[in-house]
Amino acid sequence: MSTLAIAAEVRAKLDALRNTLARAITRNADVCLTCSFQAEDVLLARLAIERDPSIPILFLDTGYHFAETYAYRDQIAQQWNLNLINLLPEKTVAEQESEFGILYQSAPDRCCALRKVEPLFKALAQYRVWLTGLRREQARSRAALEESAAFALPGGKQILKLAPLAAWTTRDVWYACEELAIPLLPLYARGYSSIGCEPCTSLPLDPNDPRSGRWAGRKVECGIHIQAASQQASKPAS
Repeated sequence: MSTLAIAAEVRAKLDALRNTLARAITRNADVCLTCSFQAEDVLLARLAIERDPSIPILFLDTGYHFAETYAYRDQIAQQWNLNLINLLPEKTVAEQESEFGILYQSAPDRCCALRKVEPLFKALAQYRVWLTGLRREQARSRAALEESAAFALPGGKQILKLAPLAAWTTRDVWYACEELAIPLLPLYARGYSSIGCEPCTSLPLDPNDPRSGRWAGRKVECGIHIQAASQQASKPAS
């Protein structure tokens, strides 16, 4: 496919994405967007604020992110005047490490639960719709990702989880960012393909698997995106 053909295809996808967001974002303060400040999320945020400049942009501030991620977050938030909400865990990094040791080494699932999953699910309870930048191509664990699905939070409330970029390829995302003149997180230029907390992110171990540099291959998801509503609903209340 020629460069011109790719560009035309991506512009058509951008038009379709804008239409999806126009239907989803009601301006009633009941829709949020989670943003890791990776390319997909920044692209989605850029288009979402076209529809509603005040849409809440939720960032999971684990305390373990790369310095480059924090600097880029602040840069984009200032330039775009984002309604950025930094979600913090109950314990600081120092408090957690003092009490439990280095969990990202000894028990990465627990670390993710404390610093990502619990703060996010608590925050999501006040919204009706959750927009994400998830894509099927990102990982085998996301191959069956639905663009729209009910999601049950631990307290029992169900919200609508939307992944309007589900069918987009990495090429689509990068072309769209170039089309919209969106600067990208500098860590991509250093070879990173999936970027999370610094201690749990390395250069990809498998060039065909963008997330192979996460958690040193010990797991593939932090726990946020693998709890479907049907699975949650079937669990007894604790």
